[in-house]
Amino acid sequence: MERAANPYTPNAGSAPPVLAGRDAQLDDFRIFLQRLQSGKTDKAIAAIGLRGVGKTVLLGEFERIASEQKWVSVSAEVSKNKPFGPQFANLARKALFRLSPKARWTDRLTTAASVVRSFSLAVQPDGTLTAGLDVEQMHGVADSGQFDEDLADLFEYLGKAAQELDTGVVFLLDEIQFLSQQELEALIGAIHRSVQKKLPVTFAGAGLPQLPGLAGDAKSYAERLFHYIPIEELKDRDARRAIVDPALREGVQFENAAVDLIVEYTEGYPYFIQEFGRAVWDLAAGPMITLADAEQAKEFVEDELDESFFKTRVQRSTKEELRYLRAMAELGSAAQKASDVAEQLRKSSEQVAPLRARLINKGLLYTPNFGYAKFTVPQFDRFMKRFITEWPGI
Repeated sequence: MERAANPYTPNAGSAPPVLAGRDAQLDDFRIFLQRLQSGKTDKAIAAIGLRGVGKTVLLGEFERIASEQKWVSVSAEVSKNKPFGPQFANLARKALFRLSPKARWTDRLTTAASVVRSFSLAVQPDGTLTAGLDVEQMHGVADSGQFDEDLADLFEYLGKAAQELDTGVVFLLDEIQFLSQQELEALIGAIHRSVQKKLPVTFAGAGLPQLPGLAGDAKSYAERLFHYIPIEELKDRDARRAIVDPALREGVQFENAAVDLIVEYTEGYPYFIQEFGRAVWDLAAGPMITLADAEQAKEFVEDELDESFFKTRVQRSTKEELRYLRAMAELGSAAQKASDVAEQLRKSSEQVAPLRARLINKGLLYTPNFGYAKFTVPQFDRFMKRFITEWPGI
């Protein structure tokens, strides 16, 4: 079949041709914005889930919905290697200019600009983040150097500006598990301020499953400010839609047995479905994709996932960390008790605890319950078993 017509999109953060199984989450976000704009309060939204389930795609859809609702949205990906303060100052600056062109700034918009300038100078005093903010900074607001207080001030004044224009501002942040405890505490505090004052400025984000625990450690009242949306593998019906419907739009059909094989192999994980769809499309003669096509594509899919999805996540791991991951894989894909992994390695729990902590910090593991750890990447145990002999000396 024509490779140029291939409808499947196995790219990080790229919206699939058919976004199946996420209608409830999109409706939640739409209602969330409507409530805030009408002066009511609601919990900020945080989508949590494993790698490859479509969290980034969901944030992209949130951005689209915000635009439909005439809200200002600004988005960014949090990084462990990038200071969050300057990054957020840049987002606030973008939000300000999207609220209104400078030529039409009211007194309240000008005040908000002064606060953005104050915040920007507090997090980066050299002034490189203040382009276009040719107003005096507001002394005593968002300029203390205390990130939690300054961020809350920033939210408040942006919210007041948005309120005057009968709109709102939503910050969309991906990979929020990489925020430090201080940064996460500041973000939660800023949301708290906006809720207390019933302002249309908020946050929606995405992160790995450990996020609720991290937020709870940062602020004891975090669970009352966040609505955690679990993003999981697609249910059988939705997985089949994600496979079949994009091809139907191009006049191509699947044999039922081929769909069965793809659903079984991918286990409903959206990224895996897109990878399999692309591979089987490129291999099939068409216009019917057969079971034989799917069986032939499976080997290509596995190779592609290993190279582009799995290996990249362990390339910076030490041999000791890889041994730990392999030991976990031997025990299975479920959450594993730390003592069981230590026993598998023939070491004490105290000896391997630093390895486990480093793997959690790298985003390869998370702790669903005290004393347990689980892979953040679906089917990672299969990958480790396939490549169990690839790393000499492990």
